[in-house]
Amino acid sequence: MDALSEFLARVRPPRTPALAVRREAMMANLRAMQAACDSAGVRLRPHGKMAKCSRLALEQLRLGAIGICCQTVGEAEAYARAGVRDLLISAPVPQWGWRILEEIAVSGAEVAAIVDSEAQVAQAGMAGAFSLSLLADVDGGQHRSGARFADVPKLVQAIIAADFRWGGLQCYLGHLQAERERASAHQAAMEHLRRLIAGLSSQGLRPAVVSGGGTGTAPLDLAAAVFTELQAGSYALMDVQYGDAGAAFEPALFLAATVVSSQRKSHVTVDAGLKALAADGPAARPVAGVPQGCRFRFMGDEHAALLHPEALGLFAELGLSAVDRIEADPAFKRPEWPADGALVWLQPGHVDPTVNLHDGLWVADEDGALEFWPVDARRQSR
Repeated sequence: MDALSEFLARVRPPRTPALAVRREAMMANLRAMQAACDSAGVRLRPHGKMAKCSRLALEQLRLGAIGICCQTVGEAEAYARAGVRDLLISAPVPQWGWRILEEIAVSGAEVAAIVDSEAQVAQAGMAGAFSLSLLADVDGGQHRSGARFADVPKLVQAIIAADFRWGGLQCYLGHLQAERERASAHQAAMEHLRRLIAGLSSQGLRPAVVSGGGTGTAPLDLAAAVFTELQAGSYALMDVQYGDAGAAFEPALFLAATVVSSQRKSHVTVDAGLKALAADGPAARPVAGVPQGCRFRFMGDEHAALLHPEALGLFAELGLSAVDRIEADPAFKRPEWPADGALVWLQPGHVDPTVNLHDGLWVADEDGALEFWPVDARRQSR
């Protein structure tokens, strides 16, 4: 049994499906990213959307992060309640959100938000959100939001003309985070950003902050010496997607599931389906409790199958019809499946939307002792 399997064998959450965090691995990841940023002279502003957990955010701040990124207004509310005093809302703010952000800023937090159009600047002004500083959001190639490079100087002038504090620039290269071959595209984006900064500087508008970057591109982000702060988030817990993309951090997040049916030769069924694991990105990876080489397959809202390695080809060809084929084949021997009630462990494929499906994280010490950290920054309706 390897060290990870030995650790997971000691962890027993009270019910499943449940997310468990290996504290030792998480802390190693937090320290490694903080050290990398410190060495490069770049401030670390971790992304709170990844875990939506104020306990984790406060730990990151304790280790040296300057503040937290929020992707939603609700996240900003939760992190402010928890005592985070420096917040950047790094996605476009809906019109109703400006008043709430102003209330957070007036309460004593330093709050910044991004805008990518003069219309958004006007919305912030109509809401009276003048305690906020506004960053001009630059589209670095993801095309989700952000002004075109050529339009950014005009946007900066609009921010200043509206009597807001201009906080600087944001440029997030989300489309490169999970790509292994990203160096040339990253370099091109950094050249565009350098030219933009030089042009603004020539007008007396050198940005005080250039915020961006992520877990996948972090080494490139730090080496480029363009960003003043790094917005990485997933490095803290990691997932299959970032591991496959080459991010050099330890897997720290695992999902415990219980075997609820082991009647078939081809697979066992566990109690972790679409309501426990995100369906986008790569499949969850079995890491303990089942034969090596098993693969994960969703089987509905509440369930999933862990497929025996020798059944993978037939499932790829026949889908669920493979089950009957295997059952009728005397040459296919029943594997040593875990018994009903046994725990199996999975590494989530995509951490952010998986965590959002749970109300908390069981943070586990090496001896298996558990501490519950609420996922307290999930979306609010009121």
